[in-house]
Amino acid sequence: MDFAFDARTEELRGKLLAFMDEYVYPAEAVAEEQRAALASPWDTPAVVEELKAEARRRGLWNLFLPDAEYGAGLTNLQYAPLAEITGRSPQLAPTALNCAAPDTGNMEVLAQFGDERQRKQWLEPLLAGEIRSAFAMTEPEVASSDATNITTHIARDGDEYVVTGRKWYISGAMNPDCAIFIVMGKTDPDGPDIRRQQSMMLVPRDTPGVRVERAMKVFGYEDHSHGGHAEVVFDHARVPVTNLIGEEGGGFAIAQARLGPGRIHHCMRLIGMAERAIELMCRRAVSRDAFGKALAQQGVVHNWIADARVTVEQLRLLVLKTAWMMDTVGNRGAHTEIQAIKIATPRAVVDIIDRAIQLHGAGGVSQDFPLAELYAGARTLMIADGPDEVHQRSLARRELKKYL
Repeated sequence: MDFAFDARTEELRGKLLAFMDEYVYPAEAVAEEQRAALASPWDTPAVVEELKAEARRRGLWNLFLPDAEYGAGLTNLQYAPLAEITGRSPQLAPTALNCAAPDTGNMEVLAQFGDERQRKQWLEPLLAGEIRSAFAMTEPEVASSDATNITTHIARDGDEYVVTGRKWYISGAMNPDCAIFIVMGKTDPDGPDIRRQQSMMLVPRDTPGVRVERAMKVFGYEDHSHGGHAEVVFDHARVPVTNLIGEEGGGFAIAQARLGPGRIHHCMRLIGMAERAIELMCRRAVSRDAFGKALAQQGVVHNWIADARVTVEQLRLLVLKTAWMMDTVGNRGAHTEIQAIKIATPRAVVDIIDRAIQLHGAGGVSQDFPLAELYAGARTLMIADGPDEVHQRSLARRELKKYL
């Protein structure tokens, strides 16, 4: 394994670091001011569109897609350090580069499993950043950590499918630019194979019977970074049979294919979030005094900073190894490593951000620093894309098989 950056990665890193310094970090406060003045908190601040235009001009667009036909054609190993950089400003940078979830996963699904018409109608405008999308799987009435539990029904009726169900924490759905849902539901709820009961369906937002009922809060605040998280009702929403992605019964397999890259993207960005927290921790430590000396001279602060640096270096190596394995042996071959980073990264980054908050005192939980927002995002990722315990269960079983 050689994790040295190749020439293309170095070039893109240089461009991205400059873009962050010159445009993204200065835009953070501007975006908050503009959002406060908008008619709806879910409307896109003007500065975000300016960032997107500048990112495209600099060739920093759709970096996440390994397919050169649709994206930058980067490997996971090449994309990893770039995603890490965007994680330093998760509210703005991923969106500015058109590399924000859930659009990334949805574009990957359409690129890999969509037919020509579906790619023309939905993938192309997503790639151009003209629309946004949402992925509707999680449901409030069942334990959605087990995807076989979902109850949303997708029934064939002649040349149409009828979608009926309730979803929640559907990221991106509050954004008025969200034009399309990829909905996971059951087309064969009584089928003998519980992993062949589900299918994925394209449901346009303006379909009669689709209702975005409310915004779901995260730790008591509204998350604007992904266009909010909504509770959505599909009340006998009818779509043509041509809106089926892949084949009936293929939804579970598509979900697994979607979640592998999504999990590593989250972990890449989490490392960037941790780096931002360490930077803020160090700046705070050298600028404040307590009990007669600088915080930077307090032994406990030394421990926090040292432990954070060691942890980040360990996590980065594990994520890079996982990226390399995904490139060389595929997502299935890297299954154990993908689970390992999903378990290790969020919980470790939560701890680092928590120490940074502690060092900032009241400021750490305020809106004047990004730490509270970073904490909420990292903590949520211990649940999103499969709770830690689900991955621990699967990983332990895989290890135990070696001894049975």
